[in-house]
Amino acid sequence: MARAWSLKARPQGMPKHTDFAMVDLDPAELQDGEVRVANRWLSVDPYMRGRMNDVKSYVPPFELGKPMQGGAVGEVIESRSDSVKVGAIVQHMSGWRDEAVLPAAQVQVIPDLGVDMQAYLGQLGMPGMTAYFGLLAVAEAKAGDTVFVSAAAGAVGSTVVQIAKAKGMTVIGSAGGADKCAWVTSLGADAVVDYKSEGPLVKKLMAAAPKGIDVYFDNVGGEHLDAALATARPGARFAICGMIDVYNDGKATELRYLARLIGNRVRMQGFIVSDFMERTAEFQQEMAALLASGGLKRQETVHEGLETMPDAFLGLFSGGNTGKMLVKV
Repeated sequence: MARAWSLKARPQGMPKHTDFAMVDLDPAELQDGEVRVANRWLSVDPYMRGRMNDVKSYVPPFELGKPMQGGAVGEVIESRSDSVKVGAIVQHMSGWRDEAVLPAAQVQVIPDLGVDMQAYLGQLGMPGMTAYFGLLAVAEAKAGDTVFVSAAAGAVGSTVVQIAKAKGMTVIGSAGGADKCAWVTSLGADAVVDYKSEGPLVKKLMAAAPKGIDVYFDNVGGEHLDAALATARPGARFAICGMIDVYNDGKATELRYLARLIGNRVRMQGFIVSDFMERTAEFQQEMAALLASGGLKRQETVHEGLETMPDAFLGLFSGGNTGKMLVKV
């Protein structure tokens, strides 16, 4: 019998294992136009924490006791659709489970770019699109800019680093610990600050970017955002992708340098990757070219088995991943 993870209770602060429960899925006969997908890889992402709260947002909250959703890649094992055949490898949003039944219109057959299927949950999927459009469309980054990227060892941040370098930018990344900093350096970053090492982050960033920054790609918020404000050059552009610092306790760090927005005419813009879905083909073409040139590396942190989904998700908030956090079913 197919199984799925559900939300048993809405977390208060940092989620706990007891907030999740495995549920059995009723056997479902396919209707016309539907497919059955055996999920092979599942994604966990920081935005999912927001869906665990019963608040109005850009996506509805998870329903208590119902299967949760998230990115997944799998193989079609049964089909009643003329457009999606048995054997097709597809991407969809019915994750947190080992099998999904859904309309064929809600799956995307992934193109063959000569990469592992799980790459479509990372650099060639939502995190990669977030990096690409956040950097180039939202922040309008261009050759010659100095770019600061927080969480540069994560799925989104590591892709931002590589796209920025490929486009002729100077890149400063932030990561936690020597191993992650070394990996970000290996991606081509011109400098990496270790936010876990002793000393204020703002001073580390000022030392790494003595002339200031033109672009900040924010995955973290809090102290990182404040340091970026302190070092922003006139006309700097901030793309606000995520603020993992506040997802659990909701308490924002005091921004001592916020007033610099005014004098330096800093533009700060939040965005959601779904804003750019109609430009998916452009993204895939650009990333395919980067892959072909050898200019794109990826790293994955893999948990084995559906049972490990909560572990993988919680690991996002403790620095438990380098690159994309995945579950192999």
